[in-house]
Amino acid sequence: MSKKNRPAYTYHLPSPSGSSSDEPLYLAVGKLRRPHGVRGEIRMEVLTDFPERLQPGTTVYVGPRRLPLRIVSVRWQGDFMLLAFEGYPDRDRVGLLRNMLVTVPAESLPPLEEGEFYYHQILGLQVVTDEGEDLGTVTEIMETGANDVFVVTDASGNEVLLPDIDEVVLEIDPQSGVMRVHLLPGLR
Repeated sequence: MSKKNRPAYTYHLPSPSGSSSDEPLYLAVGKLRRPHGVRGEIRMEVLTDFPERLQPGTTVYVGPRRLPLRIVSVRWQGDFMLLAFEGYPDRDRVGLLRNMLVTVPAESLPPLEEGEFYYHQILGLQVVTDEGEDLGTVTEIMETGANDVFVVTDASGNEVLLPDIDEVVLEIDPQSGVMRVHLLPGLR
């Protein structure tokens, strides 16, 4: 896991009603693909670093209306999970869920180690240099393999790419909404 921000769930989803302040935040853990076999299993593309949390008995929320579904079985097929849901006993019924996102409430996420953050906690943070200069807001996080890269966009739409390394990222404080950074030569 990355020291600063290894993701567990990569997508922040808006509320189906359109309002945002009073409703819980939901995050995608997978995308349902196609039915598998004739007994109600469906393939799910995994979008979480914690797939082991998706066990029989777990309730997840599916599709844009967040239909609550209880998982009755889970098994792996290569990189995909095969899930079966209560009330979806056959291929035709479960096929209605094809291409829908599987989400969980953000408050149900497992706790991380100190100094680690979920992507949704970092996106939207205000980025300020150690000299007090406001660089903009974190608008995207790119996974590059070696380390993540924060895309910081200012009010004019200009972007600065900041690698998630200790020499650059000095502090991440989701409570105050600020990321403090040190600009190395060549980062602008």
